Amino acid sequence: MSVGKKKIKVLIVDDHPVVRKGLMSCLANKEHLKIVGEASNGPEAIKLTTEQSPDVVLMDVSMPGMDGQVVTEALRKEAPQVKVLILSMQSSREPVLRLIRAGARGYVLKDAPPDELISAIEAVHAGEAYFSKPVAQIALNQYISDADDTKPVAKLSEREREVLALIAEGKSNKEIAVHLGIGVRTTETHRERIMRKLGIHSVAGLTKFAIANGISSLEESDKP
Repeated sequence: MSVGKKKIKVLIVDDHPVVRKGLMSCLANKEHLKIVGEASNGPEAIKLTTEQSPDVVLMDVSMPGMDGQVVTEALRKEAPQVKVLILSMQSSREPVLRLIRAGARGYVLKDAPPDELISAIEAVHAGEAYFSKPVAQIALNQYISDADDTKPVAKLSEREREVLALIAEGKSNKEIAVHLGIGVRTTETHRERIMRKLGIHSVAGLTKFAIANGISSLEESDKP
């Protein structure tokens, strides 16, 4: 690292202590990186981001309470200068797209080699986007899909797709409302609009549509 060049400040967020320690060990010997803290949950991540002003937040998706998507959305509003880099085992279409839409600047799979993770940190810090190859393919396919507005799925808004994914998971209106932080009545309205736009008027039909169009990662045998 050249003299005077600032280090990239990284905050690690994961609810598993072993994973956090492993990441810290992986990044600690890199002269151009500086670990400024570790968080085990969403609220702690937001608090440490405010206190430590990291350049990059390296964050897991599946955490109790506030998951990675909610935290990413919160950081985009409260600390827009911070780059969020997702590190997750999830590589199915809808979770990936939700994180991208939430504001994540990169997405690396947990089975990626250490060198790729470091490259991803460097890239997002430089203002670029970085996605592991399988994730990049998902994003590209979605771009192509969005360009084809003749497809029924193109009729749905981003929020309606989120609601549909949760319907496919068998969640009730109340559970969906809590998950998305919206009112039950608003959830009911979204459900009605989805049915009307798609011409499908049963939960079973909506579930099949969600699976067929990649909105839900459930398999047919997993349906409630």
